[in-house]
Amino acid sequence: MTKVKIPPVLRSRTDGQSEVEVSGATVGELLGDLAERHPDTREQLFAADGELNRYVNVYLNDEDVRVLGGLDTTASADDTVVILPAMAGGRR
Repeated sequence: MTKVKIPPVLRSRTDGQSEVEVSGATVGELLGDLAERHPDTREQLFAADGELNRYVNVYLNDEDVRVLGGLDTTASADDTVVILPAMAGGRR
């Protein structure tokens, strides 16, 4: 199974887990499995059209999946997926 690292802001939606093992052959399938296991993550991860929300960054082994193959990026059991919500705001 592939490991997905969960950021602190989403851990309340994964029963406090910082890492979840999921199944799938692509990043989209892996995140879909995460959303099946923890349904409260679905709307945080995916837009209405099924693509990643624009403020969610997903990395496969330290590479941004948007510059790879997006949700169709192939993944294996040895890979690690990291979810990083975009940061916004701050002080001027």
